[in-house]
Amino acid sequence: MDPTISQLLLQWNDGDQAALDRLMPLVYDELRRLARSYLRRERPDHTLQATALVNEAYVRLVDQNSVTWRNRAHFFGIAAQMMRRILVNHALAKRAAKRGGRAHTLTLEDAEAAGLIPEDRRGVDVVLLDEALKELEQIDARQGRIVELRYFGGLSVEETGEVLAVSPATVKREWSTARVWLRRRMAST
Repeated sequence: MDPTISQLLLQWNDGDQAALDRLMPLVYDELRRLARSYLRRERPDHTLQATALVNEAYVRLVDQNSVTWRNRAHFFGIAAQMMRRILVNHALAKRAAKRGGRAHTLTLEDAEAAGLIPEDRRGVDVVLLDEALKELEQIDARQGRIVELRYFGGLSVEETGEVLAVSPATVKREWSTARVWLRRRMAST
């Protein structure tokens, strides 16, 4: 964990706007890595670019007045939520524009490697994945959040535990259970 990022987040919480200016260069590369990771899972002709995804997420992060930033992992967890919402909204807008056409599909090679969906599935509708995750969140909010942080946020088991204030063993157990549930849910559609 980078203490500089955590320190800058705390300073930003305290109203130091200059801390935000110093923070952005430190987190920008990681946000771009996350964005590129998400977009690699999209169709090759996807119209949203990594820079646009990062910029949109950044604007939303800066507008978060009600968030009390705790540390680097918390920041990237919230960033993962923002990027997920942006991608889902983009897919829904494209679906609406095509009047019921297929939404963007993810190749989800990373999801298959993570055991989220069956290996025989070549792709999954990003909107369908979001709906399945929302169902999981209704059943078990913590498991849904763990999937979001681990899969969408790219956080480690330890970082996820830090964000959720649970032990790494709990994260591993809940991650395993959530993956099984999502695999079954995604296979049934």
